[in-house]
Amino acid sequence: MSLTPEQTAAVSSWVTAGDNLSVIQKKLREQFNVSLTYMDVRFLVDDLNLQLKDPPKKVDTSDVSKAQPKPAANAPAPGDDGLPAEDEPAPAGPGSVSINVDNVTLIPGAIASGEVTFSDGVTGKWIIDHQGRPGFTKISQPGYRPTPEDGQAFMQLLEAELQKKGL
Repeated sequence: MSLTPEQTAAVSSWVTAGDNLSVIQKKLREQFNVSLTYMDVRFLVDDLNLQLKDPPKKVDTSDVSKAQPKPAANAPAPGDDGLPAEDEPAPAGPGSVSINVDNVTLIPGAIASGEVTFSDGVTGKWIIDHQGRPGFTKISQPGYRPTPEDGQAFMQLLEAELQKKGL
């Protein structure tokens, strides 16, 4: 689909303003009556050679109980291992479940993927399919079912991490 110069300029200004793909998709539909899939908007942004901005990390300074622990004196700071800090797994919650989200999803039919470690040490690879359904592609223990608490913690962490990434 080709856009008018006015529509192209609007998309460019939205990307420059920091809008994510969902917001751009919604604005195209509302302001120009142009209905595109999320993936079509992604391709459009790529075709226009525009670079999406990463949303700034929100820090809640009002609750000191959420303060990050200081690393040990000999522990490397996040990012010192050559990876960006967002590649670090999500902090373990009450169920000691941790997840990470892949920066690039190469699995056909998946819009997001990553890894999970449950409280009992069982690991797995998860995906979110094009209809928004979560699933597992690999589990380290055949026939494994996480506890209800671990399942709930996984879903909460997954939702939070996907929101951070704008998915």
